[in-house]
Amino acid sequence: MRRGEPSDPPSLGDVLEWSDARQVEAGKRRPRPPGPRGRLEAFAWALFSAGGFVAAVLLPIHVAILGIAFAAGWLPDGAMSYDRIHHLARNPLTRLYLLALISLPLYHWAHRFRFAIHHQFGIHLKRLVAVGCYGTALIGTGLTIWVLLTI
Repeated sequence: MRRGEPSDPPSLGDVLEWSDARQVEAGKRRPRPPGPRGRLEAFAWALFSAGGFVAAVLLPIHVAILGIAFAAGWLPDGAMSYDRIHHLARNPLTRLYLLALISLPLYHWAHRFRFAIHHQFGIHLKRLVAVGCYGTALIGTGLTIWVLLTI
């Protein structure tokens, strides 16, 4: 093959061998960026992970209860009455749960959308995109806190 000619796409075996050759050795870690930037990156990844858990596990449960069981009439009479739900929503533990249920998926979305903008759309305004995505999640969290405190 001469220079400049397109080569055949790599086979799956080639890709796996390339990946195996670059695996991190046991006991070695990728170095964390120094200073506050590294801590902020770790915090962003923690919010991303927690939001992914909530979106994958807790939200489907709520859809099943509210969207399927209630609509099908499987819940007892008055289970979703205004007074009962209002009393439940005033409990501090329920408020924390609702805060996590609403805000953590926002951070998961922000992290995914930020990297989708960079990798899929080719927009490389990293700081502006990060501020926009995480700022939207912060505003959503603030609104959630305000609503939960005013119930």
